[in-house]
Amino acid sequence: MDQIVSQEAGAAEGEKGEEHCQGSLPAQKSGRGLRSFLAAGLTLVLWASAFPGIRVGLHAYSPGHLALLRYMVAALTLTGYALAARLRLPRRRDWPGIAVLGLVGIAFYNVALNTGEVSVPAAVASFLINIGPLLVALEAQIWLGERISRWGWLGMLICFGGVAVIAFSGVSGFALDPRILIVLSAALAQSLYFVGQKPLLTRYRAIEFTTYAVWVGACLLLVFLPGLPEEVQAAPIGATLAVIYLGIFPGAIGFVSWAYALSHIPASRAASFLYLVSLLALGIAWVWLGEVPPILALLGGLLVLAGVMVVNSRGRSR
Repeated sequence: MDQIVSQEAGAAEGEKGEEHCQGSLPAQKSGRGLRSFLAAGLTLVLWASAFPGIRVGLHAYSPGHLALLRYMVAALTLTGYALAARLRLPRRRDWPGIAVLGLVGIAFYNVALNTGEVSVPAAVASFLINIGPLLVALEAQIWLGERISRWGWLGMLICFGGVAVIAFSGVSGFALDPRILIVLSAALAQSLYFVGQKPLLTRYRAIEFTTYAVWVGACLLLVFLPGLPEEVQAAPIGATLAVIYLGIFPGAIGFVSWAYALSHIPASRAASFLYLVSLLALGIAWVWLGEVPPILALLGGLLVLAGVMVVNSRGRSR
């Protein structure tokens, strides 16, 4: 609203002002909706770029050092935001839950994903991580009593069939690559993180919880501090800049933009956008790294994507 109509303006002017206010509401909602979709799109691009970015960082850094340096940068970035926004500290009773989720969803997830991407191509890793929503559905049935329909079980079979195709696709020769299993453990960790944060998000905004979890994860990753200064000195500038990029953009800004999108877009619609991450990662890895995974691995990735979509669209019993 540009101005408040004064009492002296009369009834006619008041009605005109009221009509103006009502007419501006759709425009305001439209503007917020556009910004929300732009924020979601920015998040998808940033998160997709993380997979090839990790591959670049691994040229000079070990998986543990890469995770630590990335989340030191992310923690410092979010600390700047926390100071500017005067972010409140969490309640004492919530610290144990935040600590566990920081361990699982930040520290373990990133070390496992980095370790897997030592040999697993970026696009293939992104397809494997995309089974996270499927694992969330399974965990919801176990812990929350949500039932899965026949369609849901069919989707899971398709998804796990895709994982099997990837596992024997020739990524590391025609044999099971154990690092594929490590990437799958990262997907499991991510799903536990998503399910576990649900009760905390009833008491904290998404940006608040994310900041706490990143702080905890960065502190836990300090176990990899020995040897990091020497690795930074020996690393090419390109690899170090890639890690800094991972910390600031996918690690900090990506979470902030996703939190903004979730605050204005229904969660189910927002989650459906995440299926695009794998396809974006494939394109970014091709342009950035010239990396094209085996055709059979891509086929397996598409099966994973199809299975997850079936589970999330038709998998719950009514």
